[in-house]
Parts: sequence; C-alpha cells; structure tokens
Amino acid sequence: MPGASTRVAVALGSNSGDRLANLRFGAESLVGLFSEFRCSRVFETEPRYVYNQARFLNACCTGRTDISAEELLGVMQQIERRAGRRHGGLRYGPRPLDLDLLLHGDQVIADPHLTVPHPRMRDRGFVLIPLAELASDWPVPGLPGSPVPTIGELAAAVSAEGVVLTRHELPCG
Repeated sequence: MPGASTRVAVALGSNSGDRLANLRFGAESLVGLFSEFRCSRVFETEPRYVYNQARFLNACCTGRTDISAEELLGVMQQIERRAGRRHGGLRYGPRPLDLDLLLHGDQVIADPHLTVPHPRMRDRGFVLIPLAELASDWPVPGLPGSPVPTIGELAAAVSAEGVVLTRHELPCG
C-alpha cells in the first residue's frame, strides 16, 4: 500500500459459530488494508467478564497503513457485521467475530467511540501474548510523563492463565 507509514495492531476473537473460520475471515478481510501484514498464532482462551459462554479463539495482526484510526474502526465494524456480528447485544457476550484496534502508531486517542491504545489491553493475556509474538519491542503510549512499556514487558507481567496455544494459523498475505 503506497504511503503506508503507520504501524497498526488489531486483535481478533471469536467464540460462536465456526471460530477458526471466523478468525480466518477477519484476517483475510484485513490483509488488503495493510502492507507488511503479519498474524500471530491462534490461542484458545477462557471467556472474561461473562463466564457462561464458549471459549474464544484469539489472535493478533500487525501491519502498516495510511488509513486513519477512525476510518479503520469503521472498516473493522463492517467486517464484523459481514461475519454475522450484531452490535447491541450482551456486552462481552458471545460473538462470531470481534476486531479491536489496539494500537495505531504512537497515537493516544480518547474519543467516545474510539480509545487507542485499547483501554483494556494491558490487562488481557489473550491480547498481549499473541501480540508479543509480532511486536514485543513496540512501545505502548500512555499518559504523558509516565514510563512507556513495550508489548513484551506488558505480556511478561500479565497472567497467561487460560491462554492456550492451538495448532491453528491464520492467512497472512
């Protein structure tokens, strides 16, 4: 993608329907938006927040793009809808595909519809462990004047309980 200069990280998750097919659909739908597109391995994880639901498959993808964070969020929501996701249901409940914009360069965005870095990624092993496979040295911007940790440092500090590597891979190009 010409002019693709912003490094981006996206988390993918699915726990309803054909979970692996849903993740593959998400990755295949994202690949054309990025240059240097890479995907982590796939992990199976326990649900968080709402426990009486199926386990998730999770992965992360990184790449470079010239698409703004706001535009990318809109495209990701369209991909989720094409995968069968209906927004407005139970928060943290079952879903065929969940795409979260984790990082968009070194931007810090605090908007009612978009927060970057993702506000809960620092506490989520199911995000940090796959992301560290791709970008362990990537600094995570935060509050001005505070130390800037890397993805690898955050992944090392988070619990890996319930995050299990699978034998599955995603298409990355």
